[in-house]
Amino acid sequence: MPASKKTGRRSLLVTSAALTALTLTPAAYAAPGPSTSPSATPPATMSSVGGTRLGQPGNQVDLAGGAPVLPKDLTARSWIVADAETGDVLAAHNAHWRLAPASTLKMLFADTLLPKWPKTTRHKVAVSDLAGVGPGSSLVGVKEEETYTVEDLWRGVFLMSGNDAVHVLAAMNGGVDKTVAEMNQHAEELQALDTTVVSPDGYDAPRQVSSAYDLTLFARSGLQKKDFREYASTVRAKFPGETAKDKKGRTYRKSFEIQNTNRLLRGDYDVDVYPGIAGVKNGNTTNAGATFTGVAERNGRVLLVTVMNPAKSEHNEVYKETARLLDWGFQAAGKVKPVGELVPPRSAVRANPGPEASGQAGGGDGKAAAGTKPVAGAPAADGSTGVGTAAGIAAGVLVLLAGGAFLVNRRWPLPELVRRRPRP
Repeated sequence: MPASKKTGRRSLLVTSAALTALTLTPAAYAAPGPSTSPSATPPATMSSVGGTRLGQPGNQVDLAGGAPVLPKDLTARSWIVADAETGDVLAAHNAHWRLAPASTLKMLFADTLLPKWPKTTRHKVAVSDLAGVGPGSSLVGVKEEETYTVEDLWRGVFLMSGNDAVHVLAAMNGGVDKTVAEMNQHAEELQALDTTVVSPDGYDAPRQVSSAYDLTLFARSGLQKKDFREYASTVRAKFPGETAKDKKGRTYRKSFEIQNTNRLLRGDYDVDVYPGIAGVKNGNTTNAGATFTGVAERNGRVLLVTVMNPAKSEHNEVYKETARLLDWGFQAAGKVKPVGELVPPRSAVRANPGPEASGQAGGGDGKAAAGTKPVAGAPAADGSTGVGTAAGIAAGVLVLLAGGAFLVNRRWPLPELVRRRPRP
């Protein structure tokens, strides 16, 4: 893809920003795997977590007077539009269809492992750390026997979708098997019951599935964490290169620039930076097609949209359909009756077992909840601000709401929201 430049404006959950002179590079994705997509058409009945209508195939929307109709040019197999603060699902299409997730599964990986280490933790990569990285995987450029900080590795995960960075972090966590088990446990705690994790990086694997509903739960949970928001909203950053020696035998180590592969965040020749975009994660594999979960803010309202596998083969189609759904959602908010909701974690339901909390899983499998910690209350690894987030940002304002606390009730607001700075 030829390099080009885009200029756009965006609001972040942590900043209001103007992006300029964005240099584009080709996207990096997880590579195709050996399995096939679960089915060609959605099941007649699906999970009813979040509401019975979300378990029904086809478009689910309840238009009221003055509400705009849904975009007519949507080709994705599955999608969902939800209010990130209230949890209301404004509209959905096959929301619980279990499909291959690709690298959007890295949102669950990050939400599970982010609290484990401070950003400044250093790790020397062993040869064994990179074992199991699938052929053709998207890579950030992690090298054996080199030392990286945890912050370096997370930037590799979020910006470049680096499967090499995922495997190093998994090795630090005790290995891939342990990490997969913890991800599955955390998915169950979030009531993301459509999800089965086999590979922590989203690389195609038999029986590995998720859904638009579950991916939206992962994004909403992750966005409760400061570090998650920071990494997801970073457009570009520096990544350490290999250690080398100069002519005098002195060692040195240069860094190189990496850029976020999220096209609504960074732009492309056929896609503008979406106004108010603040992340979250994209993916693309043979089994999954293109997948994407995005979060954006407009006039004080924050929406989450997940799109899975558009049938239309146009370049950047997953971002174009996401942008159309975001536009619709901002226009329709307050004019449509919700067709469901994003449920809170099971631990939150147990902590608030009133009539509003009971039955929110509506169709869950009845398994015991895994874990007891409220996921939204997990603190950031440290209070520092990432260097990469500031790159290309003209100014930023952070507005703290609710003191970062996890509010256990039916309405699950994000602890920090930014109100868009008025345009000049």
